[in-house]
Amino acid sequence: MAETLQDGTVLLRSGPAHAPAAVLIHGLGLNRECWQWTVPALLDTGFQVIAYDLYGHGQSAPPPETPSLALFSRQLRKVLDHCGAASAAVAGFSLGGMIGRRFAQDHPDKVAALAILFSPHNRTPEAQTAILKRVEQARASGPQSTVEAALERWFTATHRAVNPAQIDLVRSWVLANDPSVYHTIYRVLADGIDEIVAPQPPIACPTFVMTGDEDFGNGPEMSEAIAAEIAGAELHILKGVRHMALAENPGLVNGPLVAFLRRTFAEEASS
Repeated sequence: MAETLQDGTVLLRSGPAHAPAAVLIHGLGLNRECWQWTVPALLDTGFQVIAYDLYGHGQSAPPPETPSLALFSRQLRKVLDHCGAASAAVAGFSLGGMIGRRFAQDHPDKVAALAILFSPHNRTPEAQTAILKRVEQARASGPQSTVEAALERWFTATHRAVNPAQIDLVRSWVLANDPSVYHTIYRVLADGIDEIVAPQPPIACPTFVMTGDEDFGNGPEMSEAIAAEIAGAELHILKGVRHMALAENPGLVNGPLVAFLRRTFAEEASS
């Protein structure tokens, strides 16, 4: 059963309460349901899985202040405190990966392992101009003005053609966002990079970085740059998938991710 925190955050816990915690942070316009293809693999690995809705998404309350990575980092801290987790494996997708990086900077003692999935780094001037244009579209006309182009970026053409029900599901998540709030969080995705590039001190926890070779907004060069800033980071570039590989090809994502977490927590237990 879902739980609601005092700040209006809604979360769902699965798995044994005594197990190591894995907390999952979704991307812009989505909600905790985007992890439905990932959670079973983490439960099979022995984690207690905590999936929650970011402010302004899903069932959670609107942001209590102007959205920022710092605000979402504080939200994550409240989630861990509510669940009694001294630390957790933190996995973030897209905007969620940015939040995970900010949280690892703010609370390094709370992050036992970090997974940064299909998430941005520094953009070219052209790419930054393009995302700011989408922010303005969303401000003027709501999420419906950007969702169709997003679905093309997120899924391969073949997958869109043969899985219309899944595409409709993801579309419905995006369209459910409040137009007055959505663009303010979109701007965090566009403008928050400077807070998390080359942090000092650098992120030092075991880190896993993944993207797809066809994720045009969060491509291999970005994941390579993220991994280069974190000593010992494990990098995976998946072939033939775009942004929403979590949904399009879960096995391709889950296999390396679960292997990383198993190794990390086995090493932690033996140290």
